[in-house]
Amino acid sequence: MNKRWALKDNTNHDDVIKLAAQLNIDTVLSAMLVQRGITTFEDARYFFRPDHRHLHDPFLMKDMEKAILRIEQAMAAGEKIMIYGDYDVDGTTAVALTYSFFKKLYTNIEYYIPDRYKEGYGISTQGIDYAAEHGITLIIALDCGIKSVDKIDYANEKGIDFIICDHHLPGTSIPAAVAVLDPKREDCEYPYKELSGCGIGFKLIQAYAEKIISQLKK
Repeated sequence: MNKRWALKDNTNHDDVIKLAAQLNIDTVLSAMLVQRGITTFEDARYFFRPDHRHLHDPFLMKDMEKAILRIEQAMAAGEKIMIYGDYDVDGTTAVALTYSFFKKLYTNIEYYIPDRYKEGYGISTQGIDYAAEHGITLIIALDCGIKSVDKIDYANEKGIDFIICDHHLPGTSIPAAVAVLDPKREDCEYPYKELSGCGIGFKLIQAYAEKIISQLKK
């Protein structure tokens, strides 16, 4: 199969030469950086040396307060929580990150990865039925759920609450979950819109950790 590469060539040559000299790097790498809007030494330092102080406030994300409050309520009441995520790389890393964090703080918790062939992508009826059969009353869904309106309605009928952490484009309506975290929601003011599903899980963890720290300082 023949492929034709189309090289992007709309960079400012002067910026490329200047940045290459400042960073002592090859102009090929410098051009790649300039194409990404990195044109100064400070821009490059910000890009190559990330710092936790650069993170956006997680509570800028729509429904984050609701999500943290529901998790706190579940833990205080001893409810059983399930971390649910897709079987792909983004979903499994999101589950691994989120589950490993909350497992250290709360033991009445488990995770669930849907069967690729029997359940497919996203929230499944089988997964909700499993939760109902095992006394789970709160599901934190990662990398999926933003279009699962009917599945969330089904869960609500069974007395199971959902916190959705997704990064895909919403449909015509938002599911009736306790909280729906998705920067691509039109009503979400979180400034960075391209987080992965695992990234949304990280923001949930960040918000919860910040809440704990603020309570300890009081």
